[in-house]
Amino acid sequence: MSISAPPDSAAAVDFSAPPDLDVQLGLFRTATRIARFDEKYRSLMTSGAIGGMYYSPRGQEFAAASVAAHLRRDDYVVTTYRGLHDQIAKGVPLRELWAEYLGKAAGTCGGKGGPMHVTAPEYGLMVTTGVVGSGLPIANGLALSAQLRGTDQVTVVNFGDGASNIGAFHESLNLASIWRLPVIFVCQNNRYAEYTPLREGTSVDRIAQRAAAYSLPGVTVDGNDPIELYNAAGAAIERARTGGGPTLLEAMTFRFCGHIMGDQQVYMPPEELRAAIAADPLVRFRAQLAADVGEDELAAVERAAADEVADAWEFARTAELPAASALTTDVYADTTQDGATR
Repeated sequence: MSISAPPDSAAAVDFSAPPDLDVQLGLFRTATRIARFDEKYRSLMTSGAIGGMYYSPRGQEFAAASVAAHLRRDDYVVTTYRGLHDQIAKGVPLRELWAEYLGKAAGTCGGKGGPMHVTAPEYGLMVTTGVVGSGLPIANGLALSAQLRGTDQVTVVNFGDGASNIGAFHESLNLASIWRLPVIFVCQNNRYAEYTPLREGTSVDRIAQRAAAYSLPGVTVDGNDPIELYNAAGAAIERARTGGGPTLLEAMTFRFCGHIMGDQQVYMPPEELRAAIAADPLVRFRAQLAADVGEDELAAVERAAADEVADAWEFARTAELPAASALTTDVYADTTQDGATR
């Protein structure tokens, strides 16, 4: 863990203290649901049962679970096309999520969003964007809305390391700092921007170093350590919720399955990938928890996750496709006789 912060910020905090076992079990439960959904989805794609675009978050489960554990239903989340873990962690029901991924009418967007554009405002998932870095200014808008309405809602925006190299990242951090917006910028740094290693495309060793240029705290933690990230996220979210302003939180992680389905990962040193998979954070955390909660309870969590995923898949598989009449829904504005739109 490292902290880069403006001069008037608090000193570095020890983020290693574990929360109570109920919280830890909750993190494991969320991460397991994510992993089981992802594994089932990839197996169906590789068998030819389903098709389309898919960006697996396998290996990054805790980058979502440990942050979202602090969020309320009315808090906002903005994520990217690699967003399954963020969507599940924010509480989107698996049935509706599966249906959306398969383009069915029962999906969160009526089947029109698909994996890259899931939106579920009733659960606080406001945007899943397919454009790198474009979620950051949207998150500022959501945070400004909460600020102007006088609520204590916070906004979390998730993005990859590559997004920190575009203008929207810098503009958003600057504006959020000036206006002290209740937003947490979470860089899920998986070390590869599509096919480009971090060291070849980014001028800093740690994305969090860039926070100092905008006078806001920048924190780098092990995003594969659910406890460290849980504590760091809790501090950042509490700071935002109580009027302290934004934080740039960098969670160091790794994606196991390449940039997109079918990616052979030839740009990645094989020994690096093998080491990352051998250190699977979900397997490691499970081993830690087993000593405290017992094998039976963890096995029950895993069975429940597998059953839920199977149920959601069956629901989505048999769900209806959108009606032809839905083609123009949410595309054209309805106009009244007096010329007003609604």
